[in-house]
Amino acid sequence: MEATAPLIRLEDVAKLYRMGDVEVRALQGVSLQVMQGEFVAIMVASGSGKSTLMNILGCLDRPTRGQYFLDGREVSGLTRDDLARLRNRMLGFVFQSFNLLSRTSALENVELPLIYSGISRKERHRRAREALVRVGLADRADHHPNQLSGGQQQRVAIARALVADPKIILADEPTGNLDSRTSVEGMALFQELGAAGMTILLVTHESDISRYATRVITVKDGLIRSNRQQQPERAVLAPHREEEELSA
Repeated sequence: MEATAPLIRLEDVAKLYRMGDVEVRALQGVSLQVMQGEFVAIMVASGSGKSTLMNILGCLDRPTRGQYFLDGREVSGLTRDDLARLRNRMLGFVFQSFNLLSRTSALENVELPLIYSGISRKERHRRAREALVRVGLADRADHHPNQLSGGQQQRVAIARALVADPKIILADEPTGNLDSRTSVEGMALFQELGAAGMTILLVTHESDISRYATRVITVKDGLIRSNRQQQPERAVLAPHREEEELSA
């Protein structure tokens, strides 16, 4: 693949559902491109195709019409097994509710994407610890989710998304359950990852969150209404994050 080719490309993607005799057009012909290393915020109101778009971008659903190219490969015609392999290799997911297992440690939660990859337990531990170090939680590896703050749980979820070394992070309303200060800390971490070359697609309905991205795409009623580059606002790290970095 050429270095200048988009990492993600949607061409006239539509998704239609039937509910009895009613046809629901969740997406009505979406075309967009995302380049390697971009931090893109997709602003979508509830009921305007947010879940559908995330599921298609995450290779969890197929469009009714149109094409989806991921890293130069057209994916809408792949088998379920091929999609799963591509998803595991290319994508890391961060969800609004974080989806952490309550009875397992932060380290074990981060390891989860590696369990079915044939990787040894020792190697899984090593990679999970590296991912926790990367998000500033090396000293919380043995803590359970109920022993962590909301922001720390978010960082565990981001570490889990990073552990398999994906090319793209898909974050679905990752600040939806957090207060303003903790949300900014999360955006600071996403900006760090973007500066290191990670491609980030963040779906949100919060304009305060979208200002930290390098590009904002607005989707309404299943259509792209605007697509603009911007100078992102810098998310300032909380004091404890800065202290960790200075002592590293």
